[in-house]
Amino acid sequence: MTKRVLVIGGSYFSGRVFVEEALKMPGAELHVFNRGHFPLRMEGVTEHVGNREHPEEVRDAIPGGEWDAVVDFCAYTPAHVETLLGNLRGRVRQFLLISTTTVYRNPSGGPLDENAPLLDGPQPELGEYAGYGYEKCLAEDAARRECERLGIGLTVLRPAIIYGYYNYAPRETYFFDRLRNREPIVIPDPTRSSFNFIWVVDMARLLWRCIGEPGVVGETFNLASGEAVTYSRIVEALGGIVGKPVETLPLPVGEITRRNIPLPFPLDGPLLYSGAKIDRLFGFEHTPFHVGLREALKYYLMTKRREAAVGVAP
Repeated sequence: MTKRVLVIGGSYFSGRVFVEEALKMPGAELHVFNRGHFPLRMEGVTEHVGNREHPEEVRDAIPGGEWDAVVDFCAYTPAHVETLLGNLRGRVRQFLLISTTTVYRNPSGGPLDENAPLLDGPQPELGEYAGYGYEKCLAEDAARRECERLGIGLTVLRPAIIYGYYNYAPRETYFFDRLRNREPIVIPDPTRSSFNFIWVVDMARLLWRCIGEPGVVGETFNLASGEAVTYSRIVEALGGIVGKPVETLPLPVGEITRRNIPLPFPLDGPLLYSGAKIDRLFGFEHTPFHVGLREALKYYLMTKRREAAVGVAP
């Protein structure tokens, strides 16, 4: 049975991996809409170019007809959702909104499930990212209003920290850069923080399982592995991957902060989320962290070799 799916975004990181995984599924008819800065040029994918913030471009660039699902990877504001859903031609059966666990008000304790309190305003302490989580909350609200108005089934997905192929954020690459440059990896001492992830391929597979599944309509799900990770665990996993101990530089949290060392994950306290709700629904088993990290490192090294071959500066 054919699934006609429109992906908003889809040109890098989690969106791109979703497209790649969806292409492996029988009966997938995939369309991608984005600004065209990073064309996919994949067989089996129809690309449509436009800016989602311009209603006329949504109407003109995206074909009509019936969509089994629209999967939105880049809705950061209520206006993004309203402009898209209000100007799509044809009928949409299901809208999958990719939100974030950053919408939760207090990440301490946990693991937090989907019923945890949400932000009720911006977070000035986060500087340039002060509005990110709250705007995502408002985008979720807009999706609920618009989907109810238009008779579209809504599923909201809140991924925890995503890692893996095509990751443009300086997360696991912090560790990979230090390893490649033979520099010690700074870790907080003592370790008081723990966090969990979603391997980008697992995320893509869960999203595909959601399409056309009646049990996810009207629901919100965290996407998170149940495996809690620490800085020490990351170093241990890297040592197992490369086959030798990895040199570390343990520093107190205060010293890390004073030196402005850009460690990518929390330094003091937990950041844990429960993905058990969707895992139970699908009987889903997550990729172990050390396996995902190994694949991410392989991809990282491949890109570095490719950059060196064509003379791209690191």
